[in-house]
Amino acid sequence: MKYIDINGNKKHADSGQDKLLKLLYTTRIGRMLLRPLVTPAFSKLAGALLNTSFSCRLIKPFVRSNAIDMSDYEETCYRSYNDFFTRKIKKGAREISGGSPDLISPCDCYASAYEISEDRILTVKNAEYTVSSLLHSKRLAARYQGGYALILRLTVSDYHRYAYAATGRQSKNYRIPGVFHTVNPIAGEHFPIYKENSREYTVIHSSHLGDIVQMEVGALMVGKIVNHRESCFVLRGEEKGYFEFGGSTIVLLLEKDAVTLREDLLVNTLSGYETQLRLGNIIGKSNQWN
Repeated sequence: MKYIDINGNKKHADSGQDKLLKLLYTTRIGRMLLRPLVTPAFSKLAGALLNTSFSCRLIKPFVRSNAIDMSDYEETCYRSYNDFFTRKIKKGAREISGGSPDLISPCDCYASAYEISEDRILTVKNAEYTVSSLLHSKRLAARYQGGYALILRLTVSDYHRYAYAATGRQSKNYRIPGVFHTVNPIAGEHFPIYKENSREYTVIHSSHLGDIVQMEVGALMVGKIVNHRESCFVLRGEEKGYFEFGGSTIVLLLEKDAVTLREDLLVNTLSGYETQLRLGNIIGKSNQWN
C-alpha cells in the first residue's frame, strides 16, 4: 500500500494482510481456499475459537509480527485473542481536535476521499460498489450526489474501536448481510466473483455538518461489527462500537456543500496515496462556520 504517514512522509509497504488477500482473490488456488473460509459455519467456528483462553497464545506473535506499540493501550490481562483485538486505548492517547462543528476521523485508519457522482465506483474491502449498491437504497444515495465519500481503512494492527464522527441525532442502525458467490472460471487464472461484505450504517443528523452516513464494513472472514446504540443523540468522539477480528473499514458519506474537506485528503487520493489518520484528527469543517 502507498500512504502518507502522520508526519507527512510518503510510505510504500505491502503488509502480510495485503499479500494474503492478493493470494486469495487473484489466484486459482486462493479462490478455491477462500470459498469455505467465508461460509457462516467457518466464521462461527473461528469466532468461537478466538473467544477461548487457548487463543491467547496468538497474541504475542501477532504483536511482534505487526510491530504494534502496546504503550498506547490499557494494561490488562487478556482473556482471549478477541479480548486483545478489541483492546481499549489509554485515556488521553487520542485527542479530539478542533471545535464541535468540525468533522473528525472516527478511527485510526488510512483514508481516501472521493467526490460522489452517479457513476462513481468505490472499492471497499476488495469489492466494488456504487453509493446506491453500498447503501441498498437509491433514494438515500441520491441525497449524497455531489458530496464526498470517505473510505477509512483499518489494518489488523490498528485500534479497532471507533467513535462518532460528528455530534447529532442518529437514526436506527441498518444492517446489510454479506454475500459471497464464485462462478465457473471463464479464462486464465482468475475466478469471477460476486461479493458484498456485511455492513451496518446509521445516519447522523448534524445541525452543522448535514446528514452524515457512517457505515461500518466487516470482513468476509470472522469479522463482526458491534455497535452500542441507535436512535439517540450522540456526541462527536463518543465510542460508537468496535470490530472483532478481521480487517475492517468505515465509510462516511457527506452531503453536497455541507463540509469542506482537508485538502490533503483529496490531493493524496488523486496521487494514489492513502492518508494515515488517528481517531480524533480533523478531516473537515462545516461550511456554515467557514
